[in-house]
Amino acid sequence: MLGVDSGGSGLRIAVARADDAAVRPLASAASAEPVRTGPRGIEADHLLTQLLPAAEELAREVGADGFAAVCVGAAGMASLGDELRARLPGALTAALGVRRLALAGDAVTAYAGALGQRPGAVVAAGTGMIALGTDLTPAGGWRRADGWGHLLGDCGGGAWIGRAGLEAALRAHDGRPGGSAALLASAEAVFGPVTGLPGMLYPRADRPAVLASFAPEVGRRAGGGDAVALGILRAAAEHIADAAAAVCPPGEGTAVAWTGGLFGIGEPLLAPLRRALAERLPGARPAAAGKSPLEGALTIAAALAGDRLLLPPDPKLLQITRPARG
Repeated sequence: MLGVDSGGSGLRIAVARADDAAVRPLASAASAEPVRTGPRGIEADHLLTQLLPAAEELAREVGADGFAAVCVGAAGMASLGDELRARLPGALTAALGVRRLALAGDAVTAYAGALGQRPGAVVAAGTGMIALGTDLTPAGGWRRADGWGHLLGDCGGGAWIGRAGLEAALRAHDGRPGGSAALLASAEAVFGPVTGLPGMLYPRADRPAVLASFAPEVGRRAGGGDAVALGILRAAAEHIADAAAAVCPPGEGTAVAWTGGLFGIGEPLLAPLRRALAERLPGARPAAAGKSPLEGALTIAAALAGDRLLLPPDPKLLQITRPARG
């Protein structure tokens, strides 16, 4: 089976045995070129030009003559995935003989990597931030919170933290309250004179990624005891916990997990996050993610291959294609 994880940093692909209960990747490949997004959304042709040669090479590498199932997880699938949903089932069937296919939002593959097929809630945070939860029932389906992008939401994500850190740097530069001399020094070390930040940031199409690149500096300054940086991370943790609480199904001991590169900041973010989750979801059981979103894609593919998929289908978040029962 084949798992695919398409995100802002590129395309990752892995293969595993369909009968391996542990869903251990046998081989993997990656492209540093993100799949393009055009006027009609995520470009199916661009994804296929990267995916098909890599899939064929991985099949040769592991000695597979085909794939029992495929799961493609993509950032933006819910809102920008119409072309993928229209084109990929036919294209993958024609090129690889695939008859069982899952097209999933990256939050769904992050969920499957973090919790497998258990009810619960998962927060996925990198440049952005989204929370997803399910009780696994058709009636309950998926519940989503945030993930609205850096202008309208993604509160507590990397771009949000980076922007707050740069605002604190500019406040220190101006002499306004709420500034941080430490963050000002970091901003100038990373970007140069802060007076040049508006001209550098505002015209850029990759503005969220540039903002998020400053989040580790906020984490570093928080780890060194800077009060403003610590306050930013506490506020980020509150936002993340709010999103988790909004999607978490009720029940004592329900699992709540976090996954994504943002949590590499470590304890300056994780400590206030654990406190905020305990306040909002006192009966839940917080946990770090067990596996990556790419492994989550393999988990979904394995479940699909074995007719044991429990995660609820959804027209936007988890579209399933499989042979009709005869």
